[in-house]
Amino acid sequence: MSGPRKDAEFGLGAIEVREGRTTQIGDLGIVRVLPTKNRRTIGPWCFVDLMRSDDIAEPPPLEIGPHPHIGLSTVTWLFAGSALHSDSLGTQQVIRPGELNLMTSGHGIAHAELGLDTEAVSGPGGFMGVQMWIAQDEGSRHGSSRFEHLAELPIVDLTNGEASLLVGDFGGASSGATADHPAVGLDITVAGFLEIEAEQAFEYGVVPIDVPIKVEDVIVEPGSLGLVPVGHNKLTLETKRGVGRVMLIGGQPLGEPIKMWWNFVARSQDELTQAWVDWDTGDEQRFGPVPSKLERVDSPRPPWLGGGPK
Repeated sequence: MSGPRKDAEFGLGAIEVREGRTTQIGDLGIVRVLPTKNRRTIGPWCFVDLMRSDDIAEPPPLEIGPHPHIGLSTVTWLFAGSALHSDSLGTQQVIRPGELNLMTSGHGIAHAELGLDTEAVSGPGGFMGVQMWIAQDEGSRHGSSRFEHLAELPIVDLTNGEASLLVGDFGGASSGATADHPAVGLDITVAGFLEIEAEQAFEYGVVPIDVPIKVEDVIVEPGSLGLVPVGHNKLTLETKRGVGRVMLIGGQPLGEPIKMWWNFVARSQDELTQAWVDWDTGDEQRFGPVPSKLERVDSPRPPWLGGGPK
């Protein structure tokens, strides 16, 4: 991990590199790069998990039973393999590489995720992807839930690379995904030196997937996150040799502190407690049934309530 770096060309701020941490969701091994120490959000983005099938002992690579969310949108993007999304709106949607699932929870939603093509994608180099959360702002987080599946996304040609546009606007294109707060999400292929446009009002996160990426004069390794502050109208990315893949997320700072616990994004501890109670007691007015064969995920007890595990 490195501290802030001053860059004469950037001039306005410092790039920080934060190392991700390994953890698991069910049997699936992941690297979590956001939130990180002293940093909960990048723009409205508040959560980034890199999913890698070579971190699990045996298939299935993805099997997460019905569980709840509030106050956020989940952005699911696969590099390899496929998965079935099911939710309490009645949605059942297969997602494959090149397609985007965007689920917005609002006041409350429940969903499940099941990896498909287990034999084909298990093992090294198999199932891979990223799941990211966007914190909803005050104007939308108490609203209704929705689900969007985008079968095709804009591809923006870049000198020495190209970018799939998941969220927001970039290079004259618009992703078509609903965004409640100014944000951008890109899957970029880099071959050598690449200069891309940036919004001065945005802060950015650079997440290398397979090879180290040089961001200005800072090296960011796979499994780490490069934090770029607001104030820049361009970013330079570079691979030492060959082709690299990198996720770039960004947006206007949310402008309000958030609280995160388990699968919930809120503004107060009381809101988190109420969401836990509603899931724990099976409140179907808030978290309806999910059409899934997977077992419902029990919620842990909030640590601030004391009393130990349920």
